Amino acid sequence: MVKAVLPVLIFAAFISNMALWEGLLRFLFPREKVFLYPQANLSQLVGEHLVLVLVSSALAIIVGLSIGIFVTRPAGKDFLRIANELSSLAQTFPPVAVLALAVPLLGFGFKPTITALFTYSVLPILRNTIAGLEGVPLNTIEAASGMGMSRLQILGRIELPLALKVILAGIRISVIVNIGTATIGAVVGAGGLGSPIISGLVRDNPAFVLEGALAAALLALLADFLIGKAEQSLSWSH
Repeated sequence: MVKAVLPVLIFAAFISNMALWEGLLRFLFPREKVFLYPQANLSQLVGEHLVLVLVSSALAIIVGLSIGIFVTRPAGKDFLRIANELSSLAQTFPPVAVLALAVPLLGFGFKPTITALFTYSVLPILRNTIAGLEGVPLNTIEAASGMGMSRLQILGRIELPLALKVILAGIRISVIVNIGTATIGAVVGAGGLGSPIISGLVRDNPAFVLEGALAAALLALLADFLIGKAEQSLSWSH
């Protein structure tokens, strides 16, 4: 637990130390007059970014798991190929294109950004859910059925626990990609760490760009570390 909490505390302390950020950016870009994005402090931007990532990732997990479970049940086997094809098709649409299509329907800000991020991040979760559940040995399922367990009990007590590590690997990929992709939300006014990046590109200020990009990269590394720790704990528990 301490090994997981410590990196979070270090990240929070680093993000909130604006004097350190200003000193770093001033050293790297001495010719710039303004070094920190003036519209919001970095802690606020990280908070906005986390909301975008958490909401879209939660929706992707719920939908990906639900569809993955359904198409691996006898009643949903006929939809397995369709689910794979539709999820692959969704992945081919760049998030910016989804944003462009969603803005006329949903307006600017939070909703179109969540739509774009959800569409782009559901595929790894769905794919890994299907792969994990289909990888459960048939004889294990038959043995559980022979013991009198219902299909729902087999799913909850046998299949999902055995497939959990594979499913979690899909969630890990999805969340990390989502953190980087969420920077596009600033294009339609959703805020987050894309705001200093967009502002820096518009004003030709590389300090702003690096502020947003470096914070997003550190957040992705932190998420990767934490989910990796969860995967390790599952391995040790088995």
